Amino acid sequence: MDCSGKFGNQGCNGGLMDASFQYIKVNKGVDTEANYPYEAMEGKCRFNRSTMGATDTGFVDIPRGNETALQIAIATVGPIAVAIDSTQPSFYMYSSGVYDEPACSTTQWSHTFILVGYDTLHNGKTKQDYYIAKNSWGETWGMNGYIWMSRNKNNQCGIANMASYPLV
Repeated sequence: MDCSGKFGNQGCNGGLMDASFQYIKVNKGVDTEANYPYEAMEGKCRFNRSTMGATDTGFVDIPRGNETALQIAIATVGPIAVAIDSTQPSFYMYSSGVYDEPACSTTQWSHTFILVGYDTLHNGKTKQDYYIAKNSWGETWGMNGYIWMSRNKNNQCGIANMASYPLV
């Protein structure tokens, strides 16, 4: 957040993963989260090459709105960065279970996080498909920093509209 402004990101006012991946490529690296944690505020760039955790050579965008392609990428590539609409109060107050918010926009984005997997919750005769997402807000939010986002629900919250991963 502090270092990728020249690539189109705007700190606390927003940004996208592709711009961050491009910054990492040009910068030839990024710190580990342990050495440069998310602080929820803008600051001076403190990149330290000696604590570099990763590099990339570019990125791949998953076809827009395609939840099947998103699920294939999670299963075959690994964690996938996504942008979602997180403007509903229910998102900020999320604590457990499958997050199912029909009021979410599928065309506006306000937050990014990474999808690390997906599964299905079985409740008797009903089932709920969900993505497993790691948020950046720390372990006190959600389920130890994670949220289960509705899956296969008409691209709820726009989860498959802005999905990408770095080439490492």
